[in-house]
Amino acid sequence: MSNSSSISPFLLLALADTRQLQLLHFCLFLGISLAALLGNGLIISAGACGQHLHSPMFFFLLSLALTDLGSICTTVPKAMHNSLWGTRHISYSACAAQVFLFVFFMGVEVSLLTIMCYDRYVSICKALHYGTLLGSRACAHMAAAAWASAFLYALMHTANTFSLPLGQGNALGQFFCEIPHIFKLSCSKSRLRELGLIAVSACLLFGCFVFIVFSYVQIFRAVLRIPSEQGWHKAFSTCLPHLAVLSLFLSSAMFAHLKPPSISSPSLDVALSVLYSVVPPALNPLIYSLRNQELRDALRKMMTGFFQQQ
Repeated sequence: MSNSSSISPFLLLALADTRQLQLLHFCLFLGISLAALLGNGLIISAGACGQHLHSPMFFFLLSLALTDLGSICTTVPKAMHNSLWGTRHISYSACAAQVFLFVFFMGVEVSLLTIMCYDRYVSICKALHYGTLLGSRACAHMAAAAWASAFLYALMHTANTFSLPLGQGNALGQFFCEIPHIFKLSCSKSRLRELGLIAVSACLLFGCFVFIVFSYVQIFRAVLRIPSEQGWHKAFSTCLPHLAVLSLFLSSAMFAHLKPPSISSPSLDVALSVLYSVVPPALNPLIYSLRNQELRDALRKMMTGFFQQQ
């Protein structure tokens, strides 16, 4: 990032004013991060140990768990450190790394949620062709495409954002480095490139949204034609967790970035960013494990075997 001589070599992150609130934030982030680490770690362990879980759906679920772990480890540790020690500083290099990793993991998450929607569509609407359309090679290619495209997307955003000169201070109204807040500090004449990337991002997100809506319309039409109540239950038990995760992630992220300026405030911005960046990684394992019998059985078997060995 191009720096003027009047600007400190550090950015200042948002932090609560009183020591009691700082400690409360630390405890809140600690609880959420421990829940995310435990839940996603259990899903990864169950998927690695359970041979019957080596299916496309669980392959993508494992990828989502790894993404959630990376996402929460990108933003929360620095926020916990600042809350515990009462500091607000983050260096430009650390901020750039945080922006890159956050955009990368968010890009992977959106891609994986879209791919998982396709998995649900094929399993219900084209069940006879499931093994052909979602073989091991096809799943590996889709996962690799999700990670590679998110890497390039994050690299472009980070390089473009940190090439903009700061001209309006260095205080971010957020607990982690987020592009819109860095964007507010840049000089107005340098914003056209970032606006172009934001437009591309909006088009990509809208394309994913349209694909997901279209897929679920087809899924629910197919489910309503199933004659047995047991078939309904099985179909909804696989679709509802994905819909819940998707709704929480997309609704909070869209509202955070598209809300009217009249209702914007620093505290609301921080609360919304927690909803889409910190809460989903902790809730995703809980949502999937509660609604999936195979995953619950694998976790139970793994925990039983562990305690028997002890």
